[in-house]
Amino acid sequence: MTDSAPVDGESAVPTPPAVTPAAPPDAPEAPPARLWDRMREDPQYAPEHLALEAVRRLGPEAAHWAARERSERPDFPADELADQAVRRFVNHARLSGAVSGAAGLPGAVIDVGVLAWTQARLVLHVAAAYGVDPVHPDRATDLLVLQKVHKVAETARLALGVAAGRERAGALFGKAGERPIGRVMLQLGVRLAQMAGVRAAKRIFAKVVPGAAIILGTWANSSATRDLAERARALYRNGPEGLLNRRL
Repeated sequence: MTDSAPVDGESAVPTPPAVTPAAPPDAPEAPPARLWDRMREDPQYAPEHLALEAVRRLGPEAAHWAARERSERPDFPADELADQAVRRFVNHARLSGAVSGAAGLPGAVIDVGVLAWTQARLVLHVAAAYGVDPVHPDRATDLLVLQKVHKVAETARLALGVAAGRERAGALFGKAGERPIGRVMLQLGVRLAQMAGVRAAKRIFAKVVPGAAIILGTWANSSATRDLAERARALYRNGPEGLLNRRL
């Protein structure tokens, strides 16, 4: 069996390899290839596409995790369950700066995408720990506000609606046309870095300068993820009722 030739345009943003069953259990998970394609085709709305896909794909995972933990330890406090999730995904965030194995801008784009995906998993697991439904569509709105892509829920919902519409249009009508690869990658990197709480310029240059990526990547990733965890705790700590009262 021979390898098939690459399809034109597929190399615009390298797609990270899928996580195999042999991967270490503490290894960060990369966004799915289909999501990378969607974000590459529509980089302006990359955070919205990531948030929508995270709730679809990672929400059930978080719900299953919380249900399993509660069935095994019914008296386990919600705060400690949230602690468990935070420790797990902050550790993943520390490792996410070396996932791609690629240098330069392509590697930086993949790394910040992995970090944003890891942070989405953290938020959804914290929500589940406090009894908030991680598969509800409102969690996508929460992600965008907690990750400071949008300041308020109303604008986040509008952007999610636009992204969902563009996703449907893309499925129906295909790609709108190819744009310069470098411009697409830069825009995608900046948008994902904004979502991940990492300054895009520092993150990208750290990837290019030998030795700096490991030092800055580990510190910046864990720091940004810990800050996000505290915001998620504050939002979800009082459970569904507290969340509803906060939004009334």
